[in-house]
Amino acid sequence: MCGLTGFWEPGGCAQEDATATVRRMADTLVHRGPDDAGVWVDAAAGVALGHRRLAILDLSPAGHQPMVSASGRYVIAFNGEIYNHLELRAALEKIGAGGTAPPGWRGHADTETLLAAIEAWGVEETLQRCVGMFAFALWDRQTRTLTLARDRMGEKPLYYGWQRGVWLFGSELKALRAHPAFAGEVDRGALALFFCHNAVPAPYSIYRDIRKLPPGTYLSLTEPQARAGAWPEPVAYWSLAEVVATGQRTPFAGAEAEAVGELERLLRQAVAGQMLADVPLGAFLSGGIDSSTVVALMQAQLSRPVRTFSIGFFEAGYNEAQHAAAVARYLGTDHTELYVTPEQAMAVIPKLPALYDEPFADSSQIPTFLVAQLARQHVTVALSGDGGDELFGGYTRYFLAHGIWQRLAWMPRGMRAVLARGLAAASPAAWDRFAAVLYPLLPRRLRFANPGDKLHKLARILLSNAPEAVYHALVSHWTERDGLVLGAQEPPTVLTQPETWPTVDDFRHRMMALDAVSYLPDDILVKVDRAAMGVSLETRVPLLDHRVVEFAWRLPLSMKIREGQGKWLLRQVLYKYVPKELIERPKMGFGVPIDDWLRGPLREWAEDLLDERRLREEGFIDPAPVRQKWREHLSGQRNWQYHLWDVLMWEAWWRGECDHAQANRTP
Repeated sequence: MCGLTGFWEPGGCAQEDATATVRRMADTLVHRGPDDAGVWVDAAAGVALGHRRLAILDLSPAGHQPMVSASGRYVIAFNGEIYNHLELRAALEKIGAGGTAPPGWRGHADTETLLAAIEAWGVEETLQRCVGMFAFALWDRQTRTLTLARDRMGEKPLYYGWQRGVWLFGSELKALRAHPAFAGEVDRGALALFFCHNAVPAPYSIYRDIRKLPPGTYLSLTEPQARAGAWPEPVAYWSLAEVVATGQRTPFAGAEAEAVGELERLLRQAVAGQMLADVPLGAFLSGGIDSSTVVALMQAQLSRPVRTFSIGFFEAGYNEAQHAAAVARYLGTDHTELYVTPEQAMAVIPKLPALYDEPFADSSQIPTFLVAQLARQHVTVALSGDGGDELFGGYTRYFLAHGIWQRLAWMPRGMRAVLARGLAAASPAAWDRFAAVLYPLLPRRLRFANPGDKLHKLARILLSNAPEAVYHALVSHWTERDGLVLGAQEPPTVLTQPETWPTVDDFRHRMMALDAVSYLPDDILVKVDRAAMGVSLETRVPLLDHRVVEFAWRLPLSMKIREGQGKWLLRQVLYKYVPKELIERPKMGFGVPIDDWLRGPLREWAEDLLDERRLREEGFIDPAPVRQKWREHLSGQRNWQYHLWDVLMWEAWWRGECDHAQANRTP
């Protein structure tokens, strides 16, 4: 895991100036790579590459980057891991690099393997052969072409774009900001999307003319294109939409026992590949289905105890640590847990704007950072259980949206409006108290965490006129009806372009597919990457091995969702290793009690950021709906924690931008 950056100034640049600039850009990414730094400049071409290294494979100087290929044709700055690089090496040794002779390896870094593969097979075939998570910038000295590429599911980030005639790129926006050509104009359309989804979705960034490379794609910028200031279109070497469509056309036809066996084989293979490291390795363990499966398969393949880590909270509604500890005891892992006080958790908040680089408002960013910080005290690599919900139907909204549409679509719109008003009349806290009385009488599958919030969501979506509208309402915070962002024209996203959606057999599959191409890469993977890399910890996600993903999309829905419960097939694999009673409980989000904190210890901080006069002077958002929600939240009438957290994270980020601009202003 590393950080990369660079620029292309068509027409050439001064060697000394370019070297200093790209080094300054790379140094902003020291948290992503504290072990080594390197720069490479072709002044005549105007190209500069910078790199910060977190040494995971081949800790020797042979892994130094930017790295030049054996022939000298290619130069690469690489971030990530190629898990099958030893198999790729074996294949290259058989054919010989370039078809002539076996390559003479300088070390055993996967970056060197990647360069040799590109020389032998070209960029696209190499990308299709790679199993891994990565982003890279590749300069072809022969054709004067710069190629940017990103892994299939979007685990590793990569930003790029034109700023004042210079092509900038990097792992994080802070690296681009360090170039003197960076303009940094806020894109109001992207800001509107942020308030809807609590993250800025790809291909947009918070800045005008800076984009995110979509997962599973690469783009190549030639010298004539660079001189013309062109925007090359990303080319897909792997498409989740195509994977979904193929899986629906050619579904798995075997028996359930065969499906369990095949999924177990694929997961063991993925976990084994992702345990490859020359540094200490462990795993996050929440005690839920996904992380428990990853840890169980790790422990089954190791002779020593796996290092596992979990965060606990003293607030019962947010604490999963006791479940993680029970799973750890059963599996025999070397488990470390930390119970976090509200003061410790809130101390993370001032770090968030710089950590995430653009507005990002998934409040589980706080415990994610804390568990990463805990793990980094003991290991350099941690495996994570992310991805299971999107692949195997784990999110509560899959049941809610499907059930709502099935049960309420027949009702006249007026009747649904009356029901919506009735649900919204009582506060979420009142519904929670009512549910606490009712829950002992209900089956376990109907005992949802935070029922009051879910009923208020239900009130919002009762007027939807299609099942997809129900889903969109469930995954949206502020909507276009709120008119929050002034002067914004909201650009299209995958969620608003149904012509791009693959054909599926069921609405629940539709939601899973949309989550996998939006919420997963734009929110979940961003959250984990920035939180972990903020403390120089590499995270790996075995459930997102593309072979697992492709198999999951061949499975019928009945092997994912059964009897009102998700992840059926994944559970069958886990039950081979962990008793069912240690796992079966209502799904709980990985969050913190932001709603209570905003009424208590965070109130003064929030009040300052939500100051009506300052909001009006900044001119980005309309203060009226913000202040209304703030008053309702403080009174306990409504729980607007998600909407308010969006605004607070935007304001904290924007004020950081203003402070940065002031500090760098020439006297």
